Amino acid sequence: MPRRLITTLLQRYWRITRALTLGAQGMVLDADGRVLLVRHTYRVGWFLPGGGVEKRESAAAALARELNEETGIALTAPPELFALYSNFAYFPGDHVALFLVRHWTQARRPQPNREIAEQRFFALEALPEDISEATRRRIGEVLLGWPRREEW
Repeated sequence: MPRRLITTLLQRYWRITRALTLGAQGMVLDADGRVLLVRHTYRVGWFLPGGGVEKRESAAAALARELNEETGIALTAPPELFALYSNFAYFPGDHVALFLVRHWTQARRPQPNREIAEQRFFALEALPEDISEATRRRIGEVLLGWPRREEW
């Protein structure tokens, strides 16, 4: 069975059997104020890197793991928790923790793989047209001072 199908089936199972799910997303900023975005192989658009928090894993640890897996980024200082959002449009018990990542290194840049097709830093004035709406909103909240929403 292909890995993508297994992942999709497991995610659906978890959503049925778990009352609450938690994701950790990171807004990685470079020295020039550009933001790191990733493009997945399984959905359209550009997104902040991150993923699900596993049992017995903190949100910050999940973020560190996901950043390393998806982008090769290693944290050199703890990330700053910016906000906790509900993501009920996709699942009634889903929440997303957004962290700001300002202190990091990237010793390796993973090649495109089954999950991540591309990663790139974007300047605020040069964001891609097909950026996800939630990602655009989070960038506005962090970098432009837009009012924070409770919903992802």
